[in-house]
Parts: sequence; C-alpha cells; structure tokens
Amino acid sequence: MNKITITGYLGQDPEMQTLSNGMEKCRFTVGVSRRTKKDQPRKTDWFNCDAWSGTGAFVKTWFKKGSGIIVHGRMESSQVEKDGKKITYWSLNVEDVEFPPASGKNEAPSEQPPAVDAQSGMEKVDTDELPF
Repeated sequence: MNKITITGYLGQDPEMQTLSNGMEKCRFTVGVSRRTKKDQPRKTDWFNCDAWSGTGAFVKTWFKKGSGIIVHGRMESSQVEKDGKKITYWSLNVEDVEFPPASGKNEAPSEQPPAVDAQSGMEKVDTDELPF
C-alpha cells in the first residue's frame, strides 16, 4: 500500500497550472523538519506535491508560503534523462489536505473554508439546511 501523510509548512505559494489536456494541477512544496541526533539541529525534508482539480483549487485558495498543512496522498516517481544519466524524481500525489491544529505560530484562517470532497471537487452541503 502506498499511503503517506506529512505535516509541515509550505515553502512557497502554491502555483496552479493548466495542462494541455485541460486538467488543472497545483504544485507546492512542504518542508517537514526532523532531528537527526539529539544534540544536533533539526534538518528539513522537502516534498514536492501535486494536487489536482478541486483539491488543487482548495490549496491555492486557503494556503500560502509558511502555512501549516497536513497532506495525505501517495508517493510517485518519474525518471528523466539528463546528461546521459537517468535521474529519478519523487513527488507526493495529493489526495486530501487538512489544516493543522491551531498553534500560536500558524493559526487557521478566521473564515472557515467549505468542506470539499477531494474525489469530486464538490462542496459538501449540510442537509439540515435544505428547504425540503
């Protein structure tokens, strides 16, 4: 099973791209810190993330450089040839994102975003508020 969840901070503002087939993709990087040894400073691992369609639009709307984020998805590799050598690149294909719990450093937005189903990109509606 290829599932990964990371919690970190965006290293740059998310960027939306429209591909030649019309699909929209949001690219962003997430830095996750780790300690190598107790006495040494923390190191940061950077994850390249790709969020598609509704999930990508959600990330672009509600997150910016420095925002805390929880990302769920799967790791994917691709190979390119550069100077006669094959280089493998890894990216996290985003399935879902969450706001991290509020902390003093990075509070969640004051206006709560609508809940979005990552698969369909559709906004969830509270059925108690329907008139019928």
